[in-house]
Amino acid sequence: MAASEQMLFDQAAAGDAGALCVLLERYGSQVRNRISGKISKRWRAVLDVDDVMQVTYLQACLHIDQLVERNPATFTAWLTRIAENNLRDAITELERPKRPPPEKRVQTPPGDDSYVALLDLLGADSHTPSRDAAQHEAARIVDDALGKLPDDYATAVRLYDLEGRSAAEVAATMDRSVGALHMLRVRAHERLRDLLGSSSKFFSDSP
Repeated sequence: MAASEQMLFDQAAAGDAGALCVLLERYGSQVRNRISGKISKRWRAVLDVDDVMQVTYLQACLHIDQLVERNPATFTAWLTRIAENNLRDAITELERPKRPPPEKRVQTPPGDDSYVALLDLLGADSHTPSRDAAQHEAARIVDDALGKLPDDYATAVRLYDLEGRSAAEVAATMDRSVGALHMLRVRAHERLRDLLGSSSKFFSDSP
C-alpha cells in the first residue's frame, strides 16, 4: 500500500471527512456489488442497494475511528459487514407485523406517553411514583439525546416513534425508501441506547 493511501486511512480515522469520502468512493463500489445480489426480489420494491449504501456510509462516518487495521482489505471487509448488518436489520423490520393504521392507533402527542414508550422500547425503566413527572422528564431526556444524533436519525425517530406516523408517510417525508427508514431507525435506536445507558438513573423518585 502506498504511503499516500496509508495517509488517507490515518486521516479518515482521525476525523477527516474529505479523506473518508475518497476512501468510500474508491472502495464503496466493491461493497455495493457484493450487497446488490443479496436483496431478494421480494424486497426490491421497498429496498434498494443505494438505500443500504447511504446508511452504511453514514455509519462509516460515525465509527471510522474504531477501525484498527487500516488498509484496503480490512476497510472493504469492515464496510461490507456494516452494509450486511444494515440489510439484515432492514429486512427484519420489514418482516415485523405491521402497526395498526393511524386512524385506529391511540395517539399520544409529543411530550406525553410517546416519550416514555420510546424509552421502554429502548430498554429503559420509566416506572416512577409519579407518572406525570416521568412523562415530563422522559421528554427532556429524549429530546436532549435526539439533539446529539445525525439529522436523519433524529427525524426518523421523531416522526415514526414519537408522532406515530406510518412508515410510508415518514419515508415519503424524508425522501427515502421504507427500507432505508427502517435501517435509520435501528441505527438511531442503537445510538440512543449508547447515549442514554440505563435511563432509570435519569428519573426522580419524588412524586
